[in-house]
Amino acid sequence: MSSFKLPKHVYHLVEKTNWHSIERHGLLPTELLYALSGYAEDERKVLIANHRPGHTVLRSGIEIRDQAPMPPAALEKCLIRMTPAEWYANLNSRVFFWLDIERLHRQRSACAPRPQMILTFDAARLVEAYLPYVALSPINTGFARRKPAVRGEATFVPYSEWSRSGWESEMKMLGKTARKTSHSPVELTVRCAIPDALKFVADIQSL
Repeated sequence: MSSFKLPKHVYHLVEKTNWHSIERHGLLPTELLYALSGYAEDERKVLIANHRPGHTVLRSGIEIRDQAPMPPAALEKCLIRMTPAEWYANLNSRVFFWLDIERLHRQRSACAPRPQMILTFDAARLVEAYLPYVALSPINTGFARRKPAVRGEATFVPYSEWSRSGWESEMKMLGKTARKTSHSPVELTVRCAIPDALKFVADIQSL
């Protein structure tokens, strides 16, 4: 049993220009933002499996952030039984939340000077509503520089599994020494659209 409990709140950083889309559609994984923006299926398959080196404005005007901290060459050194293309596609299928507000502020600094919004979510209610799609990660999955942590599909531990056995499944599948049960999750992810996301928001801060 994991000794770590989810905090009361989790956090999501939003490009302010995307706010109208969020009000209408909720929070969507990047792969669904491409679909919403009118990209054909064959285009989407290519886009979600490739590195995004720069901040991108989609045809709809929706903005998606760069993946500069995880170029393919860096990922090749730390991925277990996955290719960089598979890793990008995996990340692009999820909505991400920070468990630590300080990590969010570091992301915010990296996004400057573009205007941002901080959405604070009720963690328990969000997890309860989307439990089958919720997973936790022990690392910053979007960063692969400076001795990157090993990673693979097992990095995203389903919430129910984590609640039972902490990080046991992650490290067993990656062939590494088990993490301490006290190791705190870094990210909470939801692998589907969250159309009613605003229902779980406890606070909104415009920056």
